[in-house]
Amino acid sequence: MRWLHLLLATVLLAGSLALQAQEPVVGASDPDALFHSSDPKLNANKQVAYHIVKDLLEAGHWELADKYLTERYIQHNPNAASGREGVVKYFTQVRKVKPTPISEKMKTKVVSVVAEGDLVVVAYVHEVKDGADPSKSYTTTWFDMWRFKDGKADEHWDPATRPP
Repeated sequence: MRWLHLLLATVLLAGSLALQAQEPVVGASDPDALFHSSDPKLNANKQVAYHIVKDLLEAGHWELADKYLTERYIQHNPNAASGREGVVKYFTQVRKVKPTPISEKMKTKVVSVVAEGDLVVVAYVHEVKDGADPSKSYTTTWFDMWRFKDGKADEHWDPATRPP
């Protein structure tokens, strides 16, 4: 009977170690290539998403927001107000993002870009500090999803939560 308890303890320990294992999230070697489609409408939407990521989010050129976001821009991130003006204010005044030169190639680590109908979803590598050991970090996946209307992003979702 004692060997059965030992076997059960070994199996439980092995199982708990397996639960802590993780494969790192890795971005595409050429993220720019993910923002293309043979379907003209999907390609147009992916290209706007590309510029939102590269020009606005990556380089902080929120003065260009009217090229890529509708005026009513519905925001589902709980930290930014709806409307193009609300999201611009969030990045420029709340987060105090300063513009940097827009690079020729995207620097953001993108895992995938999926377009269907009027939606585009961009999944990214997201590095997070380990809560148990702040000297360590791990990767997970972040995403942005936009609904497009008349060639501009009109609605946005991401997994953001309010700060504690």
